[in-house]
Amino acid sequence: MKQFPKPTVEQFFRTYAITNFTVSSDEQKLLFSSNLNGKVNVWGMDLPDTFPYLFAHNDESISFLKFDPKGRYVLAGYDKDGDENHQIYALPPTGGLPQPLVTGDAEEKYFFAHLSDDGNRLYYMTSEGNPSFLNARVRNLEDDTDTLLNEGETSPTNLAAVSDDEQAFVYVRSFANTYVTGFVKIGEEINYLTPDPEKVHVVFDPVFTDENTIYFVTDYESEYSYVAKYEIKEKAFSSVFSIEGESVETLKWHKESNSFYLATEKGVVDVLYRYDLESDKVETLSTPIDVIDKLQVTKSGNVYLLGRSATVPPNIFKTTNGSDWEQLTNNGVLGVNSEDMVEPDVVSYKSFDGMEIEGLLFKALPENDNGYTIFWPHGGPQASERKMFRSMFQCFLNRGYTIFAPNFRGSTGYGSSFVKLVEQDWGEGPRLDCVAGIEWLFENNHADKDKLFLVGGSYGGYMALLLHGRHPEYFKAVVDIFGPSDLFTFVNSVPPHWKPIMDRWLGDPERDKERFVKDSPVTYLDGMKKPMLVIQGAKDPRVVKEESDQIVAKLEKEGRDVEYLVLEDEGHGFSKKENEINVYSRMLEFLEKHQ
Repeated sequence: MKQFPKPTVEQFFRTYAITNFTVSSDEQKLLFSSNLNGKVNVWGMDLPDTFPYLFAHNDESISFLKFDPKGRYVLAGYDKDGDENHQIYALPPTGGLPQPLVTGDAEEKYFFAHLSDDGNRLYYMTSEGNPSFLNARVRNLEDDTDTLLNEGETSPTNLAAVSDDEQAFVYVRSFANTYVTGFVKIGEEINYLTPDPEKVHVVFDPVFTDENTIYFVTDYESEYSYVAKYEIKEKAFSSVFSIEGESVETLKWHKESNSFYLATEKGVVDVLYRYDLESDKVETLSTPIDVIDKLQVTKSGNVYLLGRSATVPPNIFKTTNGSDWEQLTNNGVLGVNSEDMVEPDVVSYKSFDGMEIEGLLFKALPENDNGYTIFWPHGGPQASERKMFRSMFQCFLNRGYTIFAPNFRGSTGYGSSFVKLVEQDWGEGPRLDCVAGIEWLFENNHADKDKLFLVGGSYGGYMALLLHGRHPEYFKAVVDIFGPSDLFTFVNSVPPHWKPIMDRWLGDPERDKERFVKDSPVTYLDGMKKPMLVIQGAKDPRVVKEESDQIVAKLEKEGRDVEYLVLEDEGHGFSKKENEINVYSRMLEFLEKHQ
């Protein structure tokens, strides 16, 4: 009988990204953004038929999709080669090529905010004329007039909700990932949604349930985010409901049933709930996956969900009753079942100061195990490693590598105080959490001291560089994927609308000069003696190419073993399928070479 070989690298990377979706009001058409044909485009399904077809072709990343309520057009946001300068385009209702709608110079940004109920007025944010703080504007699509609504001040300010009569507007102002205030503006009158905007907290996902009431998510005076409301006439704030030990991350209003659908973050998984305003009851709903990326609730009450699990790639699902889910997309790993992939163990360990750190341990199957382990510090840093599908993980597991991903201090999912621990401390506490995690691996025989690789991207790339420089004795070789190498150059190179939040997030290069030196990977060049592979997108606006250029140049000058791969048509990630396959094939070759 014919024997078939193990799955190839390419099979795992013939899984596709699904990054966004929208459903028409009559639920006859579903559109989603995906790199099904190798580059990101808009794909369609004429429901109930679930065979996808190319709806709009542009070969660029897509930030949002929105149907016109009257079916005259579809809105989409596109950038260029991952530069994140998204601009707004209109697509014909039957599909085709995108046409510029709200656009400008290539360096400007135009972000979708809201579409009026009649589809005639488009509210948006733009960097044009205010690159650091952003302006809110409205475009009348009937006569093409464009009106300034709000000039951002102090810090990046985004339009987050518009009342049905389009007279009241909720804005959120970001001072950091953990400090986002919200205010309602009617005419020139401004009122904050929370009692004291000077207290550090967040406000997001505001919803007008009527002309007087705004519901929103906040962690005001709480460790975990909850649902609150603000009554405009009374100028009154009140807590509505919370779920112990879980943070509300998404809030969707269903007017027809007077209820909310909400997703919460509970450590490494998400939970879905329905909250009935009249009965004040919360119902837990089943979900077909562990991590929810997007929710949409239609007028009929049907719920559409984009999500993934550790062994289930991103897919779109639908439920009519909150318990039985229909999978609408069929995104899987070519020739590999979920049962043949690896579910992680949720583990915890004590760090240097006794703090409990949770992490995910993916153990290579015994028949594949090559004895080597990959230590993976996640990006963010105010994010977390969760039970979500990564092609890279499952491919490398199939090749025999065990993977450990700790949620060091600063990670989300463990309360507001924990998230804030990384602010102005990028390189000390989180680094020592990682070192404690490595020691835990050794002590519990999950890794051999001579068989540990270090791989990270973005903040994880920064941590990979820092750990390599300060603790080279732990690692066989290191892979850095677009990681900042010098905090002095990094803080000055981020996009303009990031700069107002950098002080609280990272610090001030003059005031905190000593710490910037101590926490910059480039300071520890002498320790970086293990083989390295550095990977960078040339169009990356977050961690610019110069961050990788400079560390590679310094290493080469010292005669170190360093390989450098630059993707000319990518930004902060890999949206094009051939680039993704190239990157991870190169990584596997690098790791195999240094076993």
